[in-house]
Amino acid sequence: MTLSRLVGALIGRRGLVTILAPFLLLSACASRPYATLVAVGETVPGAREVDMLVATTRAPSPVAGVVFSGDRGPGLSLENIVVSIPPAGTRKAGEVVYPKSTPPDPSREFVALRIDPMNEGAVDRWFRQREAPSGRLLIFVHGFNSSYEEAVFRFAQISHDSGADAAPILFTWPSQGSIFGYLYDRESANYSRSSLEKVIEEAAARRDVSEITVMAHSMGSWLTMEALRQMAIRKGRLPAKLTNVILASPDLDVDVFHEQLDEIGRDQSRITIFTSKDDRALLVSRRLAGGVQRLGAVDLTRPEVQASFAQRGITVVDLTSVRTGDSLNHTKFAQSAEVVKAIGRRLIEGQKVSEGNLGLGETLGAAAIGTAQGVGSAVNAAVTVPAAIVDRGARQRLGQSIEDVGRNIGGSLQTVTGN
Repeated sequence: MTLSRLVGALIGRRGLVTILAPFLLLSACASRPYATLVAVGETVPGAREVDMLVATTRAPSPVAGVVFSGDRGPGLSLENIVVSIPPAGTRKAGEVVYPKSTPPDPSREFVALRIDPMNEGAVDRWFRQREAPSGRLLIFVHGFNSSYEEAVFRFAQISHDSGADAAPILFTWPSQGSIFGYLYDRESANYSRSSLEKVIEEAAARRDVSEITVMAHSMGSWLTMEALRQMAIRKGRLPAKLTNVILASPDLDVDVFHEQLDEIGRDQSRITIFTSKDDRALLVSRRLAGGVQRLGAVDLTRPEVQASFAQRGITVVDLTSVRTGDSLNHTKFAQSAEVVKAIGRRLIEGQKVSEGNLGLGETLGAAAIGTAQGVGSAVNAAVTVPAAIVDRGARQRLGQSIEDVGRNIGGSLQTVTGN
């Protein structure tokens, strides 16, 4: 039996089309870069530069402008890539303008200025030269269906638009960059977890690094949680310098996530999750996973869901009401200027994303859309912002009354978010 007949027999052609329709629609409308990661040498006046270290488990590509393919490499490779971002006014914050041809145009597009392989000595020099005044690092782990150049340009956008005072490190794993490569990508994430663990451990061991934030998107959240789980099992806990773990639209089985948290133990309180109930990509993932709920699309209007996160001390920010140009609602954390800047501000201030006098969700709500109408003084701290939150600061302000108003939170949140 051919693969197409086997697939048809398992889920039916109509079912397959229904599952993949959002991805197929996006692919038909979007223009993806290919073979445009070519060093141009110089940029234009007013452009900004992002000097990043890239760690990858991908195999090198013989195709010019691709650099690394979606195949799995024999080990960890390191590169230094400097990306030029077009001058202010040529794009909106949150937007990545991919090169349309070679050579790319630095006055309008994201372009690479330098692409250099690195050995151990070069890595040490990069850390010394690129060290942020704060000593902070921002490590980004991309998600499913991402090519090497897409990961590079997206992280350059996040690093620049957040304004975070943190040296940028990209960890990119072997994704095929295809909507039909879901299972391959999942296994590639598993293949890469020990390498990500190594990157985090070696960064934490450096004297010139004071704090580390790991930001993972989509399937990259699975990879990140597995790396942290391994680390906690081997070492007994996570490195003290790893102060923030941000899981954005995590494509992660909710039940598996709780098991991973049990292995990580007390350090799980460093985790912040960005969710969105209208995430169409995670809807597809849920169907592919047999209907099991994905962590990035949990329903925070349910009191029992809130209680579960509250018990573990985990911060959750609901971005359902945030609107961006993403037709799948899967990259709001990066494409919303307000969201990415809010994250950057908290890192600049040296705060944990999950802590502070004002919860991240509250800060984001005030900055992005404004304060909603009051829905009762007992729950105002938690639900009077469009980006609803479940964090420790808000819970402290709610105090003992949280149990009494739990039944009303669902309706209040639905009113605020418009769902």
